[in-house]
Amino acid sequence: MPTDTDQIKSWLGENHNTLPERWLLSTPASPHFAAAQEQKELMVSDFGLPDLDENLVIEGAGGLLVPLNQRETTADLVGSLGIPVVLVINHYLGSLNHALLTINELNRRKIAIAGIVFNGENFQDAEEILLQQAQSKCWLRLPKLELINADIIDFWAEKMVLEI
Repeated sequence: MPTDTDQIKSWLGENHNTLPERWLLSTPASPHFAAAQEQKELMVSDFGLPDLDENLVIEGAGGLLVPLNQRETTADLVGSLGIPVVLVINHYLGSLNHALLTINELNRRKIAIAGIVFNGENFQDAEEILLQQAQSKCWLRLPKLELINADIIDFWAEKMVLEI
């Protein structure tokens, strides 16, 4: 069964490096639940940053407070790694509240917000509120994409405004 990393490799091609997953779980669910299904326990202390001289993107999914185990969350992991966060915000009913809660939690934990990527329909007034609350910049506004491939990724990557 192909992994997320396999899919990303197929999109990006040979000129991009990927690293193996630290954990590869079978159940598509929150990390704590998926690990429990395989009699495993994820711990923040299991993770670290590789020694690289290039940019690194670490993907998280499900939200900042998704549990890794009974005590630790994704936020704890991000905090322990000391890395800034790029928020990807998809517009849907309730997303403004979810995004503001995430921004507040990042600020409370003193985790830097490097930038925001808005995904889907453009809601300028909501985006302005989020950018102001996050005290961050919009890196990219993506429409809902029906197709993803290497050419589309290259097209949108060229439009990104990175400020790290």
